[in-house]
Amino acid sequence: MRRTAPTPAPALTALLARTGAAPAASASAAAALAAAALISLAACTPADTQAPPPPSGLTAQAGSAGSVHVMWRAAAAADGVTGYQVFQADRLVRELPAEKTMTDVTDLTPRTAYAFTVRAKDAAGNLSRPSAAAEVTTPAAKADDRQAPTAPPATTGRPEGPRTARLTWGAATDDTGVTAYDVYQGGVRIHTAGPGESATTVTGLRPDTVYTFTVRARDGADNSSPDGPAVDVTTPPADGDGPGTAPAEFAAAAAPGEVTLSWTAPDTGRPTAEYQLYVNEQPTTVIQFGAGASVPPPGGRVEHRLTVTEPAGTVWAVKVRARLPDGNWGAFSAERRITLGG
Repeated sequence: MRRTAPTPAPALTALLARTGAAPAASASAAAALAAAALISLAACTPADTQAPPPPSGLTAQAGSAGSVHVMWRAAAAADGVTGYQVFQADRLVRELPAEKTMTDVTDLTPRTAYAFTVRAKDAAGNLSRPSAAAEVTTPAAKADDRQAPTAPPATTGRPEGPRTARLTWGAATDDTGVTAYDVYQGGVRIHTAGPGESATTVTGLRPDTVYTFTVRARDGADNSSPDGPAVDVTTPPADGDGPGTAPAEFAAAAAPGEVTLSWTAPDTGRPTAEYQLYVNEQPTTVIQFGAGASVPPPGGRVEHRLTVTEPAGTVWAVKVRARLPDGNWGAFSAERRITLGG
């Protein structure tokens, strides 16, 4: 088989011209020069050997006799962190991606002191120095305790900027004592606070987003209370984002054979005729309103009824978002959980 010489790339052609070689040089000569050029370029790019700074703000909170919740501050974007390693003493117990800044370490021994550290890792594999250690002692086990704490009686929340929220809750009670308060968002535990705490700051949120938080109490036997009252927190848009785009005051009610949804239309600059409905985290349908007076104005109240055929007792988690004037979807409303009627 006859092989033809490859056509040199523009950069290689320039290199050949500078060295006095013709562009129609043999394939072997071109390959040799290309390899030399690549080696030269690689030599000009120093290897990344600089480790990121160690994580800060490390805390460790015993959630039960056999578990500890470890949490730290997220690295700055400029640090190039791609993951974290969590150590108990000198033993690696967790390896997490960069977006995770908390974890639960389980299978621990009751009434035992532990010390945890975290190291950051970048794309080149460089590891930071260990963070300052966080020390904690697990409580005594109460294996025969089967009674869960009461639910925290009240929850309040407010945004503290586009990416942060402050939550407070009322104290729960338990026959053997509350050992932790767990904060949930969308059914997922995102933070654990100590038994004597009644407030916490949640970070790493998205601007212009409605979050629904609940708090549960937990005792030393890992019995969890029911959810306390839910609270919605809407983070403001970041600088330059313009007005919020999330539908406000979202409500959902189930009746036999139907679900009624209602919300306040966001201020998108013009009446919004399309909303996307999510059920159990899946896009389900697009709700469209006709032209004219039926299109809800910005700030106006919207209502929509759905016919449902799912069996009574089915649980739905529902939320909506608006189609923006630029064609993109806006931020989600709060999420509501409903049980379908018969």
